[in-house]
Amino acid sequence: MKHSLVYPVCDRSPLPQGFPYSCLKPLLIPVSWLYYLGIKLRSLILNYKKPSTLSGMVVSVGNLTTGGTGKTPAVIMLAQWALQAGYRPAILSRGYGGRYHETILEVTDGIVLKSNAAEAGDEPCLMAEKLRGVPIVLSAKRFLAGQWSQKQHNTNFFILDDGFQHRALKRNFDLVLLDAKEPFHNGHLLPRGLLREPISHLKRAQALIITRADRKPLDQELELFLKSRFPEKPVFKSVHVPDRIVFTGRREDYGPEYLQDKQVAAFAGIAEPEAFKTTLRQLEAGIISFQSFADHHPFRAEEIQALAAEAEKNKADFLITTEKDWMRIKNLDGPLPDLAYLSVQFRLLGDEQLFFSMLKNKAKEIIGY
Repeated sequence: MKHSLVYPVCDRSPLPQGFPYSCLKPLLIPVSWLYYLGIKLRSLILNYKKPSTLSGMVVSVGNLTTGGTGKTPAVIMLAQWALQAGYRPAILSRGYGGRYHETILEVTDGIVLKSNAAEAGDEPCLMAEKLRGVPIVLSAKRFLAGQWSQKQHNTNFFILDDGFQHRALKRNFDLVLLDAKEPFHNGHLLPRGLLREPISHLKRAQALIITRADRKPLDQELELFLKSRFPEKPVFKSVHVPDRIVFTGRREDYGPEYLQDKQVAAFAGIAEPEAFKTTLRQLEAGIISFQSFADHHPFRAEEIQALAAEAEKNKADFLITTEKDWMRIKNLDGPLPDLAYLSVQFRLLGDEQLFFSMLKNKAKEIIGY
């Protein structure tokens, strides 16, 4: 680790290691500066341009870096709370990784799933599987998705998935997630690092959540930094809690303790595959083999069959992946092996009541209850 002027950051580059990528690293510096100038120009424009406004409560769930901070489980948790609190929530997303061409795509009306991961992306489909009574609407322009949902479903509580940088739509509450391990990666903006915008832009947020806060003492260091740099911002902590082990072929599911002493072959195509690997170890599974793929990797049936054959060859008890990966696998053509996936839940630590009371109070201002 090296220490920047603001926070301990890693010294990793987004590029792969070794030749010829090492020769490209110096070229990233001027490109990163151009990116910074673009951000400054965009901020100036947005500061003077009036954003589009939806009639209702708008909550954005986002992050400062590219990659996984746990936004999808957080959005699911937030939507479940809003539904139980008596609001009419909908999730507005861009649908990263999806190949839809429509201006607006309704993934689900809250009852019927109308799309798949190839068209809509894995994250919207995962949310649709988890949530009942919550419409999920995709559009590059989140305002249009919100208008659609309001017209079709009388929505009054809008959740922007990955919305911190989408400033074209006015929001009432900006929630930013920061991973405890590498909240700012190497401290540099894209493409030299993974920061989408400078750390100072956290001042736009109404609340900050440190995710995967069971990574001690990293969560404590980050909490101290955030509270000293942004003393007016409430800082919460969360963990990803293993929920169920689901076998897709035999349609059986078990609690996470089922993994104890099982010998598994695992794979993941998510932003943080090591986090999945760590979870399996914490559940005391023996990992015979582990294969990482790029985030949102478009699996082919032959790949899954090859992974299953390798697992059988190595005498693994079963093949296991993440629930998000299963969204991209389930509709593949051809026979698929019986594999398992691990589902997780997003759980706030500490003052959960304060967090939801903040949302409730803001919603009362906007909606009236």
